[in-house]
Amino acid sequence: MKKILAGLFMTGAIAFASAQTISFDKTTFDYGKIKAGSDGHRFFTVKNTGDKPLIISEVKPSCGCTTPEWSKDPILPGKTAQIKVGYNTGIKGAFNKLIEVYSNDPANNRSVLYIKGNVEDLQGVNQEAKLVAAPAESFSAKTAPASSKATKKIVNRAEAAK
Repeated sequence: MKKILAGLFMTGAIAFASAQTISFDKTTFDYGKIKAGSDGHRFFTVKNTGDKPLIISEVKPSCGCTTPEWSKDPILPGKTAQIKVGYNTGIKGAFNKLIEVYSNDPANNRSVLYIKGNVEDLQGVNQEAKLVAAPAESFSAKTAPASSKATKKIVNRAEAAK
């Protein structure tokens, strides 16, 4: 009985040692500061460092603003493939998203990749700076009462809802 268990253990150890193994060129891609509306696509390189074909079964983003694309073809031993990740650069502000990669690597069947950066609206920043720098006399007297009327209407609607 001991010989049978030892044989099974050795067979399992050999099978585990000769398996597909996933590795990445990087696990975080930092976009840095990017302009709103610019190309949000980046690539992660996946390598099979094992001796059996590696299959990426699923790539799941943490939200709908991130879209992954990958090949369903097996990655042969020693070969590489790419995972294309797109971020919606129409969403302004800082972001830090994760992407889960599921594969047939027995030791690491779930890997996590990250993208981060800051989408800036450069035109909006410049327009805002112009408004701040504008002299006070450039605003007409008619502007103030109109905005206070709008505020008054909002207050009255809120009171009417009570």
